[in-house]
Amino acid sequence: MNIAEPWNIVFLITFVIYFGIRHVFIGRTRHEEKVVRQMDRQEKLLLAGMMPGILLLPLLYLFTPLLDFADYRLPTAVLTTGVITLFGSLWLFWRSHSDLGQNWSVSLELRQQHELITNGVYRRVRHPMYTSIWLWALGQGMLLQNWLAGWAVVPAFAAMYFLRTPREENLMCEKFGDEYRTYMRQTGRLFPRWNASRDK
Repeated sequence: MNIAEPWNIVFLITFVIYFGIRHVFIGRTRHEEKVVRQMDRQEKLLLAGMMPGILLLPLLYLFTPLLDFADYRLPTAVLTTGVITLFGSLWLFWRSHSDLGQNWSVSLELRQQHELITNGVYRRVRHPMYTSIWLWALGQGMLLQNWLAGWAVVPAFAAMYFLRTPREENLMCEKFGDEYRTYMRQTGRLFPRWNASRDK
C-alpha cells in the first residue's frame, strides 16, 4: 500500500475535499424541478468513464498493491507543483459550484427558473468548472506516482470535455438564444478572453 507516503496523504486529503464539495452541491440542488434533462446513453457513458480514472484507480493505488507494477518516481519539484495545482483546482471547483448556485447539475439539465450566470468566475470563462477538472487531472498525474492511477483521468475527462461541451453550449443557446451567443463571444471556454469587450 502507498497510503503511508506523505505525498499520497496530501492527495487523499484533497480527494476527500473534492468529493465533499460535489456531495454538498448535489444535496443543495437535488430537489430542483428540471424541465430539460439530457441523460441519454452518451451522457451515461461519459459519466461512467470518469469513475475509474478519478475514483477507482487512485483508491486501488493508495490502498492496495495491485497497481505497483506501474509505479515510478518524480522529482520533489514536480510533486510540489502537483500539490499547488490540486489546491488551486479545489478552489476553482468550489467557486464554480458556488457561483452557479441552484443552476448547477451533474448532467445536462435545465431547471424551472434556470438563470444564465455571467458573474464571479463565469465573468470571463464559460466553463470554469471544466478548467478546475483539467487542473485536477494534471495535479493528480503529478502527485500520484503511478501511470494508471495518476494519468488515466486525463483521457477520460478529455472524452467528457470534447463530447459534452458542444452539447451543453447548444442547450444553453436553445434556452437563452442571443444572450448566450453574446456571452460566448465575450468569454473563453477554459481561459479568459481578455481582449473581448463586455456590454456595459
